[in-house]
Amino acid sequence: MIAMRPSPRPIQIDVVYDTVCPWCFIGKRRLEQALALRPHIDARLNWRPFLINPEMPIAGIDRQTDLIRKFGSQARVERIFGAINEAGLSVQIDFAFDRITRTPNAVNSHRLIFYAAEHGIAVAIVEAIYVAFFRDGQNIGEIDVLVRIAETHGLDPGAVRTFLDQTDGVDAVLSENANAHRLGVNGVPSFVFNSTLVIAGAQEPQVIARMLDAAQATAEAAE
Repeated sequence: MIAMRPSPRPIQIDVVYDTVCPWCFIGKRRLEQALALRPHIDARLNWRPFLINPEMPIAGIDRQTDLIRKFGSQARVERIFGAINEAGLSVQIDFAFDRITRTPNAVNSHRLIFYAAEHGIAVAIVEAIYVAFFRDGQNIGEIDVLVRIAETHGLDPGAVRTFLDQTDGVDAVLSENANAHRLGVNGVPSFVFNSTLVIAGAQEPQVIARMLDAAQATAEAAE
């Protein structure tokens, strides 16, 4: 009788990200491309919040004011976002930064993704939030916007609104953000494979694919 080799365990990928980070959107698409290069690998994604603007007011702030404060001049803003736009086009993201009028507080959007994860549709909601913000210029800090996104993806709008109107998940977002910093994550996106291998930045798909290979090899050696 031939002994069947057990299927390898799924690769756990902790995606450390922020919903207001354009490089995180690019990183998500590149991760998906990497997974397509390794169809034999069973990967499970866990979305771990990171707050680029932890002190952001609940109502957000004027976008132009925020960018000038961060980058110093309009000319520098245009150079930086020009490079981001070029990178986005390589993964079919057509950024429309000119439509964004307000930098939002990201906590509620992260909370919605927590809620979506409980219903098995976190990846779709992450994508939808990025599209709403970076393509459509919607204020993803507003509950009305988030409820519409949730409803479009089959979630009960009343239940989502009730959840977001309360404080459920706020402490979890803040705790995840603090934990990321304790682990030495100072920028996003970052990807943690099986809690051991880490890669930072929106790396090219081939680079991420090699990390998947390494994670699977390490997992198989431990079995």
